Amino acid sequence: MFEDRIGFMASLGLASMPPERVVAGLKGLGYGAVEWTAAHFNPRTRSPSELRRLVDMTEEGGLASSEVVIQQDYVSLDNAKRSDRIAFTLEMIAACAEAGITTVNLFTGPAPWDESAPRVPKDLSYGTAWDMVIDAYSQVVRALERHKVHGAVEGVFGMLCDDYRSTRSLIDHFASPWLGVNFDPSHGTLKNDSDTGWVVRQWGKDRIKHVHIKDAIGIPELGKFLFPFPGEGRVDWKGMFEALAKIGYEGWLSVEFESFAYHDHVLKGDTMEAARRCMADVKALLDL
Repeated sequence: MFEDRIGFMASLGLASMPPERVVAGLKGLGYGAVEWTAAHFNPRTRSPSELRRLVDMTEEGGLASSEVVIQQDYVSLDNAKRSDRIAFTLEMIAACAEAGITTVNLFTGPAPWDESAPRVPKDLSYGTAWDMVIDAYSQVVRALERHKVHGAVEGVFGMLCDDYRSTRSLIDHFASPWLGVNFDPSHGTLKNDSDTGWVVRQWGKDRIKHVHIKDAIGIPELGKFLFPFPGEGRVDWKGMFEALAKIGYEGWLSVEFESFAYHDHVLKGDTMEAARRCMADVKALLDL
């Protein structure tokens, strides 16, 4: 059903690996796409021609560039930092358009893993935080529409947009065909969006711009949760794949590997080995 639409995010150990090695390694494992991050695709550190060569090299190596991860936190008490994050987002969107990448990954903030990020409502009210996000996205959506790049908002546990309902409010506020979701079932599952197939059907084909394959398990309210290998957590994979097929989703499904302790202590930082094991897991899940 989706066997030829599986990609892998070039994060963790792949972020410091030469892009040619990333592409060759993932291609050899059977992946069809790579999801680049700012570690490889960054207009502040690479020229437009270098970014274009990255995309061309990826295609020549047999992979698609499914998405570029921007993910800037737009909730901050530091106005200069917040303005720079918005500016970086706009620069990334323009660079993606010039390089031929059609989808970028976005989120809202505040980042729960960042100790310097404000806590809502302790440090600022929900209303103030949402005003910051709406202001940022007003600029971001205009850039998406101008450059004809799809923005895929990922709901992340602990942020303002962290499940179907909160993310829906942001998407519906702008009602732009260029703004949709990066559907990551792990974060919604942590917020009790356990009927993954139902959530997929509510979004529909037009709003789902990209999909992440990532599982989750634990008690998030206590800060005790993790993202295990696909199939070990709470995500209803069978329901998700069936729903994606039913709505006619034709985009990429990218593995986002964030089993950090396993990666560091068992795999000894070998992210390519994680990619190999995840491909076997995904194939098994597709056969459910």
